[in-house]
Amino acid sequence: MITYPSKIFEDAVNEFARLPGIGRKSALRMVLFMLKQDVSTVQHFSETIQRLRAEIKYCNHCHNISETEICSICADNKRDKNLLCIVENVRDVIAIENTQQYRGLYHVLGGIISPLDGIGPAQLNIQSLIDKATSGQIKEVVMALATTMEGDTTVFYLYKKLHPLGVSITTIARGVSVGGEIEYADEITLGRSILNRVAYENSITK
Repeated sequence: MITYPSKIFEDAVNEFARLPGIGRKSALRMVLFMLKQDVSTVQHFSETIQRLRAEIKYCNHCHNISETEICSICADNKRDKNLLCIVENVRDVIAIENTQQYRGLYHVLGGIISPLDGIGPAQLNIQSLIDKATSGQIKEVVMALATTMEGDTTVFYLYKKLHPLGVSITTIARGVSVGGEIEYADEITLGRSILNRVAYENSITK
């Protein structure tokens, strides 16, 4: 058991250690680093974190992170409103945007179907996706989910829901390795996968 010099110091270490991927040793280094900074620097850090939680919203249209009710992507009149890219989370939006190869809109599911984790269709942003497809504005839906068993299961489920609505359903090309997560693909490979997307029907018949 680690003994800390003060209760405040220990509480700070405990809070940093709650962050994903941060162990207690890393948390300790972070707290020691913060102690070396000017009070104004630490105060700015604290205020930024508070604003993050208090002011960040999720876009009413696509569920992307936003400071307003409608995110900057959905509000951009230069985006192709007929093209919709389905992603698992906000990190995937950032990854695809960094390729600068996609100019449509997004729909963030908020996860993928994973029965072992207790995540079914009801826990995801699927109904709002179906509502968009039913509106008639969406002409093509691009499935950009992880090429894992859970990702493929989610894509197939969405295909069964969307196909009867008459929208074209495509999936990113397999430049992204099987079993790979979208956010970890390099920008060139991901960009080419977006540009060279294929009809979903073709991807499941091979």
